[in-house]
Amino acid sequence: MKEVFEGSLWEAEVVKGLLQSVGISCLLRDETMGAVTSPYLTLGGIVKILVQEDDFENAKQIIASRE
Repeated sequence: MKEVFEGSLWEAEVVKGLLQSVGISCLLRDETMGAVTSPYLTLGGIVKILVQEDDFENAKQIIASRE
C-alpha cells in the first residue's frame, strides 16, 4: 500500500469516496486519531489514504483533477 493523500478526516472521506467511485480500493489510516483530534486541528488529526501500488498513479491523477 502506498500513501496517496493526507488531510483532515472530512477531506479524506471525500477523497475516499471519489476514488471508490472510479473503482480504486483504498484504506484510511489514523482515522480514529483524526476523529478524536479534529476539533483541535493544531494538535494533529491528519488522516492518510492508502492505495495499492498499481493504482497509485491513477489515484494521484484523479485527486489532482478534482482539486
